Amino acid sequence: MSSPPAPRVQPPVPTRTILATIGLLLTTALLLYVLLETRQILTWCVVGAFFAVALAPVVGWVQRKVFRGKRRSLATLLVFLVAFILFAALVTAFAVPLAQEGTKVAGQLPGLVDDARNGRGPVGDLLERTNALQWVQDNQQKISDFASGLTTPAAGVLGGIATGVTGLVTVIVLAYLMVLEGPKIVDGSLALFAPPTSKRIRRVATDCAKSVTGYLSGNLLISFICGVLTYVVLLLAGVPFAGLIALFVGIADLIPLVGATIGGIVAVLAGFLHSVPAGIAVLVFFLLYQQLENHLLQPLVFARTVKVNPLTVIIAILVGVELVGVLGALLAIPVASIIQVIARDVWDHRRGQLKEEPTVGEERDPALAVHEREDGGLPSGASVAEPAARR
Repeated sequence: MSSPPAPRVQPPVPTRTILATIGLLLTTALLLYVLLETRQILTWCVVGAFFAVALAPVVGWVQRKVFRGKRRSLATLLVFLVAFILFAALVTAFAVPLAQEGTKVAGQLPGLVDDARNGRGPVGDLLERTNALQWVQDNQQKISDFASGLTTPAAGVLGGIATGVTGLVTVIVLAYLMVLEGPKIVDGSLALFAPPTSKRIRRVATDCAKSVTGYLSGNLLISFICGVLTYVVLLLAGVPFAGLIALFVGIADLIPLVGATIGGIVAVLAGFLHSVPAGIAVLVFFLLYQQLENHLLQPLVFARTVKVNPLTVIIAILVGVELVGVLGALLAIPVASIIQVIARDVWDHRRGQLKEEPTVGEERDPALAVHEREDGGLPSGASVAEPAARR
């Protein structure tokens, strides 16, 4: 009888492998800790990068047309000064009506509160019909305690304002430096790759930048149009605090998909509180404006940006809100479009040759491998059969 085989002895794990594994785990933990502790700074860097990407084409155009391809520092300074002046003018245009409406609110607030408490006026009638007035009267002590608690953390409010101002200044400085030094960093980074690879990376990066620039500028333009039209309609309908409500609607419209609806609900409620005809007029306006924005403004303004699937938009917004809050909702679509551009380029590169035009917009026909194409992979203009039309 043959003897049973000897048990197989596992060789001991080398000490170097154990130490390398421990070092990798410690390095990963340290990296996660640094990311968590510096998430505020990283958020500012991301916002600054998006503004830099949006303003970089403008700086390049000014550098070429005004300074003949030279003096990028002066071109960057000029563009940022013009952008700051436009931003200040926009803030002033909204701040003056906001201050006026705020003064009206402060002057009329005691009378509104007294009318609501006694069941008079639109607010009082609404409270009386919904039995909310009785609930307020029964819980006056709790409401007073809650209101006094809101006024307590004044230091926290001042700290938040200081953090906001610091963040705004930091974002502006970061965006300025990114635009100024961006070409040097890009050229130095691409020099590490082979010429075909660097050419492909530059093409994809240009496509991503075009997508981000078109979306940010288009979103701001649409929100401005929405705010102005809302102000005009509310003013004609006689709704009080029209400037304040229109400012909220314009800011809310920056949020993709649901922003205009949220702002419209607030404006419609304000219209119905003023009068039933005013509420109906505001409701009709927002129903018509939604169709105008969805079928005219967005296709025109976002014509040169990547068209992201609505399901992808919703998922991106939900993920962005969960990770970064409101800022994540605002940046969700640009990030999703960048991922889509890169994914499409990888797909095209895997299945066929690089395309001459960047991958912006929807592609009706997928890229084909060289042996599957009718022209046999010949350059454009030398093929026997014309390629399928592209959007």
